[in-house]
Amino acid sequence: MGITKSAVFSEKQNTLAGISKVLGHPARIAILEHLINLQTFVCGDLVKVIGLAQAIISQHLKELKKIGIIKGTIEGTSFCYCIDIDNWERVATLLHSFLNIKNNVNSC
Repeated sequence: MGITKSAVFSEKQNTLAGISKVLGHPARIAILEHLINLQTFVCGDLVKVIGLAQAIISQHLKELKKIGIIKGTIEGTSFCYCIDIDNWERVATLLHSFLNIKNNVNSC
């Protein structure tokens, strides 16, 4: 969707769509699950666990970082990642409020 088209939607709608797009790939969900279980990991270790190429994993990490759900630091020649808890809670709140809209939901 082009920038001009996104202007007709609210900031909340655009934010939720962006989050949904990033979370819409199973590799990113696997990365997040792994990160939640370990608390932190080095990118190279994830290649062994998930079984995707380093370049592919790096691209997925970049997308997760773009929405702020994870953050990374450089340790020598490695990148170490963890959940950005403040943004994680913001994303959880946005998704929870959207998924719990019940006022006008009817069964068809």
